[in-house]
Amino acid sequence: MNLAELRERYVEVLGDLYSKEEIRNFFNWICEQYLGLKPFEVISGVTQGVDPEKLPLFEKALSELQLEKPIQQILGKGYFYGMEFMVNEHTLIPRPETEELVAMIIEDYKSHPTPLRILDIGTGTGCIPISLAKYLKQAELYAIDISQQALAVANENAINNQVVVKFGEIDILKASLLSNLFTKVDQFDVIVSNPPYVRESEKKAMKNNVLNYEPDSALYVSDQNPLMFYEQITKLAAGHLKEKGRLYFEINQYLGPQTRALVLEAGFKEVEVYRDVFKNDRMLRAVL
Repeated sequence: MNLAELRERYVEVLGDLYSKEEIRNFFNWICEQYLGLKPFEVISGVTQGVDPEKLPLFEKALSELQLEKPIQQILGKGYFYGMEFMVNEHTLIPRPETEELVAMIIEDYKSHPTPLRILDIGTGTGCIPISLAKYLKQAELYAIDISQQALAVANENAINNQVVVKFGEIDILKASLLSNLFTKVDQFDVIVSNPPYVRESEKKAMKNNVLNYEPDSALYVSDQNPLMFYEQITKLAAGHLKEKGRLYFEINQYLGPQTRALVLEAGFKEVEVYRDVFKNDRMLRAVL
């Protein structure tokens, strides 16, 4: 079987689930993973035969795509802010919207002359602090999560991307202080978080690749108290940010005004909600 025939098999089998463009992208990523071929090499080498020993890998990936498993979990990696990140069932898959949050922080602090301390709450794969460490050389990065499994992935990602991030385990909803989590560090210039914010009632709009494969604890909150993480993190941030320190959130697109009001009530100033590239309310920035 050559590449053209194998790609056509993917199109035939997956055509009812994905667009042709998505299928070709999946196929290119799989070819790069298992054959070491770049997309242009796949296009130029469609008559190239595929090593029979590699075919079971392609068949396994095809079966998993039929089950709507995310391609990033099939391959064990995803990409964020130009870097490669390990992912698995214990972590969210890094998303483009979160890249915009990272870009905002980098833009705000790229010319900052003095060292910075930045804390990421609910770090998952570590994509936020690792990206910030890569582009803000003057910053010390700290990150926390409730999941030991996620923290193990995040630590590997920091090593693989050659940056230093100090990680800690904590249940943020039960925390009254962040003191003693990191030795002699309890005040930060920046606190950032992309906490769970999808309401249970919004699940019906989610695709199976999210519903069935990404961790519920990192995604969903009750309809009765959808801002519980924002309320708790804002309260903690008010006690652990330096004067004029900044708080950054990724937010639920439907709850921008409510989230802004919550942060204002906690004593923050200059509280602004920003839209992402899809014109949805997605980011919040505030100054203590």
